[in-house]
Amino acid sequence: MNNSGASLIRNIFAKILTLIFFGLAVVIVFSLLSNIAEGVLNQKNLTEVLLSSINTGIIALAVFELALIINKEYSGPIEDGVKDAVSSLRQTLPRFIGTVCVALSLEGLIMVIKYSQLDLAGNLYYPVAIIISTAFLLSALGLFVYLTDIKK
Repeated sequence: MNNSGASLIRNIFAKILTLIFFGLAVVIVFSLLSNIAEGVLNQKNLTEVLLSSINTGIIALAVFELALIINKEYSGPIEDGVKDAVSSLRQTLPRFIGTVCVALSLEGLIMVIKYSQLDLAGNLYYPVAIIISTAFLLSALGLFVYLTDIKK
């Protein structure tokens, strides 16, 4: 298969995956709004509903960011060259990893709050593991950015 055929197939798959992830982000946002409305109408604990909604909103943002990255990275022509790939990753990867780190840290903090309210201090290992993993992921991102610095 020649380069233009591979580029065409790559563009088609990129557009399909982009539309799928954009659609998933929209569905997650509608689910978020539905959960908020249900929580308010059924007079559930407003703090729990809002914390769950923040978590769902961050997940929707991460899926939306993934769709943007797929659209930007894979919809164009196939480029040869490692330097272009590295500079492209340096532009898109920090945004996506940053969004994932925010989602993970919020999940860990929400779990800490939930476990402290329910007097389940023995289960604090899970949120601590999530927060430590988030710190490790953020450190790995910093190392990646440092090692791929072109100005060295």
